[in-house]
Amino acid sequence: MSVAKKFLYVNRKAPYGTIYALESLEVVLIGAAFDQNVSLAFLDDGVFQLAKGQDTKGLGVKNFSPTFRALGDYGVTKLYVEKESLAERGLTEDDLMPVTYEDENDGFAEKPSLIFVDRAELARVMRDQDVVLSF
Repeated sequence: MSVAKKFLYVNRKAPYGTIYALESLEVVLIGAAFDQNVSLAFLDDGVFQLAKGQDTKGLGVKNFSPTFRALGDYGVTKLYVEKESLAERGLTEDDLMPVTYEDENDGFAEKPSLIFVDRAELARVMRDQDVVLSF
């Protein structure tokens, strides 16, 4: 039996205009399907991927942001958000959509998946991973 590796997917790009954000989400779901320890980090313009009320009608693309709310069903429960990136873009924690999971070890209590960290803490999280992939 193989040991699960810790994968951190770092999302740095805005949600639309490139394929990076959608590709990251697809790779995260694949990793989770293979029982790896998967988490995400959102920094730079990547924090916009979690913004509430995304309207993509004018862009002619599908809004995939609701998919983040389903990640807990795949065991992806740690979504790190860099506080400095939020502040630099004029965003607050309240500007982000709620992302939660049901903790099976705590009577399926609903818990937040978003973990707000500063740059130094995010650097520590990155060092603790087996694999870090940036999108």
